[in-house]
Amino acid sequence: MERASDREIINHARKESRCCVTYDADFHSIIALENAPDPSTIRVRQEGLTGQKLADLLRQIYPQIAPDLEKGAMVSVTEKTVRIRLLPIFK
Repeated sequence: MERASDREIINHARKESRCCVTYDADFHSIIALENAPDPSTIRVRQEGLTGQKLADLLRQIYPQIAPDLEKGAMVSVTEKTVRIRLLPIFK
């Protein structure tokens, strides 16, 4: 999927009941504009993370966000905060 468009990745995640993890703000924008209930998406807003540091970060925050990911959520992670918005954005 490395050459897939954002929409193709979102649609694939939706079909496979998967969550997207991205550095790209476009994923949250697309899902919000579609007013979609899925897929859950985690946007990491920390640059320069190695693969291992990203995996460590996801393991650290997962217990906090797991229940919302199951329902459908957009998660934004910075060095200091974890913000969660349930999907769909407009109910």
